Amino acid sequence: MNIPFVDLKAQYRSIRDEMDTAIAEVLESSAFVGGPFLLRFEEAFARFCQTRNCVGVGNGTDAIFIALKAMDIGPGDEVVTAANSFIATSEAITMAGAKPVFCDIDPQTYNMDVRVLEEKITPQTRAIIPVHLYGQPADMDPIVALAQKYGLKIVEDAAQAHGAQYKGRKIGTLGDAACFSFYPGKNLGAYGDGGAVVTDDDEMAGRMRMFANHGRADKFGHEFEGVNSRLDGLQASVLAVKLRHLEKWTEARRANAVLYNDLLAGSGLVTPVEIDGVRAVYHLYVVRVDAGRRQALQDHLKSHGVATGIHYPIALPDLKAYEYLRSQKNFSPVASRTCREILSLPMFPELTGEQIDYIAKKIKAF
Repeated sequence: MNIPFVDLKAQYRSIRDEMDTAIAEVLESSAFVGGPFLLRFEEAFARFCQTRNCVGVGNGTDAIFIALKAMDIGPGDEVVTAANSFIATSEAITMAGAKPVFCDIDPQTYNMDVRVLEEKITPQTRAIIPVHLYGQPADMDPIVALAQKYGLKIVEDAAQAHGAQYKGRKIGTLGDAACFSFYPGKNLGAYGDGGAVVTDDDEMAGRMRMFANHGRADKFGHEFEGVNSRLDGLQASVLAVKLRHLEKWTEARRANAVLYNDLLAGSGLVTPVEIDGVRAVYHLYVVRVDAGRRQALQDHLKSHGVATGIHYPIALPDLKAYEYLRSQKNFSPVASRTCREILSLPMFPELTGEQIDYIAKKIKAF
């Protein structure tokens, strides 16, 4: 049996007629930049996230960067974020001119450890970016409390958490703004790059929309210098089709996670944990294995046709890109250790029970 890590072809086949019709409509109307297809998706995604505004942008990295710029965060400022994430999270902080400060992670959820967060806050701190990694919501109540205590902004990195919930509230409604990626492999993925910021702050949404479109309020009325980062009409149309299926796909992911947990019980692997009151959406299904055996397990699964991944193999503060921060004791020992142990197993809505059973048996045989 050959099991891919993710199967976008299977997803396309399940919605082929809807998708082909939607793409043809965009081509027929030539509404490639801006226009009705973008507006329709922005309105639909704002409703889905239970927020007032959605601003479509070019990608998830730009979404964080643009949100920070709209908050006037820049040189001399610090932004605290999780030590275990893709570099896009911290990269966007640097793009805005601020300095990333890394908070170590909780060894169970792999999200920001709220028990050590306060010690990362300094007089220069302006914002916190919690990452809802792997589709597992971060523990937001303590983060919100600290933000209120110190007068900080919260920008949720929800690139992997479309539709996740924390204590009955949708991810995207818990901070000042939330940023999403629509990279093709995401739970809600485009057929190219794309991203969005959602917020209840109308004024902030207006600033973000202008900044992402060369700082203009009309065609040639540039009020300030911005950037060119727009979600195009074709991707918006693709996303609008997929959004109608997202809840069904999310429930399939959650069911797959439950089955994995059941079948891997007693295997020796550490399986995912959901904290109380959350609804995770399992962008990734990440287990932990002894660091000395991880490569051997990957090789074993590959030899039996099972693709795996590692998200992410190096903690952000350990990357060469952040050598300049190490003199400031910006270390995260739990993240550094965990990154040597994590392993991502195949996870997508179309994954079958038979395939999960096969994977579990091969792991137990190992």
